[in-house]
Amino acid sequence: MLNIALFGPPGAGKGTQAKNLAEKYNLTYISTGEILRQEIAEGTELGKQAKDIINKGGLVSDEIIVQIIEERIEMNPDAKGILFDGFPRTYAQAYILEGLLLKMNTKLSCMLSLEVPYEELMKRMLKRAEVENRADDKREVIEYRFKEYQHKTIPVIQFYKEQGTYISIDGMGSIDDVFQRLCTAIEKTLAQNWLNVVFFGPPGAGKGTQAKALAKEFNMVYISTGTMIREEIEKKTEIGQRAQKYLDNGDIVPDDIAIRLIERKMNKHHDAKGFIIKGFPSNLVQAYILDGLLKRLDSEVSMVMNIDAPTLLSIKRLTQRAKTDQARSYDQDTDVIIHRLEVWEQKTKKVLEYYKKQGKIECFDGTGTPEEVHEILRKRIENAFTDIR
Repeated sequence: MLNIALFGPPGAGKGTQAKNLAEKYNLTYISTGEILRQEIAEGTELGKQAKDIINKGGLVSDEIIVQIIEERIEMNPDAKGILFDGFPRTYAQAYILEGLLLKMNTKLSCMLSLEVPYEELMKRMLKRAEVENRADDKREVIEYRFKEYQHKTIPVIQFYKEQGTYISIDGMGSIDDVFQRLCTAIEKTLAQNWLNVVFFGPPGAGKGTQAKALAKEFNMVYISTGTMIREEIEKKTEIGQRAQKYLDNGDIVPDDIAIRLIERKMNKHHDAKGFIIKGFPSNLVQAYILDGLLKRLDSEVSMVMNIDAPTLLSIKRLTQRAKTDQARSYDQDTDVIIHRLEVWEQKTKKVLEYYKKQGKIECFDGTGTPEEVHEILRKRIENAFTDIR
């Protein structure tokens, strides 16, 4: 999701720009001030509570603000993100926003701050007072709002600077000029978004073939715990020696081995467009581990592509692979193949439920030819890149 907080002092033009940005990027537009004024006009209970506070230039309680935001988000479930206008306004609200977005399994993409000189702000707001006759645009109220901004809202800037999501935008010039500056900043932010895809499926479903090919096609980093472990075994490293017996028996390799290998691979590719991960996580604990590994890179699992194949087809494919130069040690024994399929059923399938609850699972039929399956998966990843951009 693309989640933006548009920041700036009263009169900076946030409302105008926010509506334009929300339309361009298909975002849920949340203006706490506008919603409150609507509540006041309709004479709702919430409006009555807020009326006196707003007319004096004060800030409405966080409890009321949270109610407003949650209700508005629920009204637009199909939006590609959220644009916050006028929130967060305090240091505490910055943490509240973190919690609200975490509840939705997402986070703030960027804080865009419109910078306008004080003299220009006062000029704009006095003019607006004449045109719109807003009670909160009287000179004494305007001056009070500026003081509130200085004392309570500016500390929010430091909060987002420390997170690396704060972007200063020159708010002077025409509406179109400022809009273009905002769009440029957003496009740069989107370009930094990683697409992290976990490939799932039983042994023999073809996930390795597809994952490797797609990673190359989309210039993503391919991470296969099996491939990395086999490389360690060939090099006769300490990790390889430890992993050998697990691989030969078709068992899941200990987590500490997988973590070291995945972490090493990820740390080599900070400029990646994303990761395609195959063979991990193999159980629920490893799903938590992967979340932690990606969190350290300020990222997360974007989607899980589950390639399904009937058990008999999996056995057929694995026994056929045993006769080729692509054979694995665990392909040679039918009992080991069956054991690997049992491990998949007993442990690995539980991970699907974990990602299903997060709305990240997408299932694909793996019974077609490699070319047919590849084309379906290619189109989906292509669309996924469009979605995050």
